[in-house]
Amino acid sequence: MRVITGTARGRKLKEPVGMDIRPTTDGVKEAVFSMLQFDIEGRRCLDLFAGTGQLGIECLSRGAASVTFVDESREAIALVRENLSRCRMTADVVQTDSVGFIGRDGKYDIIFLDPPYDTDLLEKSLEKIVKFDILNDGGIIICESRLEKTLPALSAPYFVEKERTYGKIKITVCGKRNETV
Repeated sequence: MRVITGTARGRKLKEPVGMDIRPTTDGVKEAVFSMLQFDIEGRRCLDLFAGTGQLGIECLSRGAASVTFVDESREAIALVRENLSRCRMTADVVQTDSVGFIGRDGKYDIIFLDPPYDTDLLEKSLEKIVKFDILNDGGIIICESRLEKTLPALSAPYFVEKERTYGKIKITVCGKRNETV
């Protein structure tokens, strides 16, 4: 697991050993950041269910203004902090219930949702994001799930933009329409 590009390009990230964390594969990560490449610089990001922190670290490496990393696992939070240190980066790292964190820290431009697959945490997270309206107009939500997962319909101004599959993994890109246009 390495940082793909930016200020920390090529830095090796520590991977979980014997932990209940499933890092995003390199191929899926490259596809996600290919979609986001022009939307990261200067943005405020949330890496919910952070795991290793690799998605948020990639954003920081590519010029994001800030990233907040959230995970309930003490081991995951320690791994995020170690990976930030390896990349010589600083960020807000919060150990708490990820779904419970939604609505506590203002709005974001990019939100990553990569919860454990065999749960309803993705649906609960999307529901709370819409309820508390924590995505800025024009913002992006990247959801990673199993291929079979069907996400609930989102209420306007939120919408599902596209879905892409990578083997058994599905990436769903959601957004929020700019209401002032």
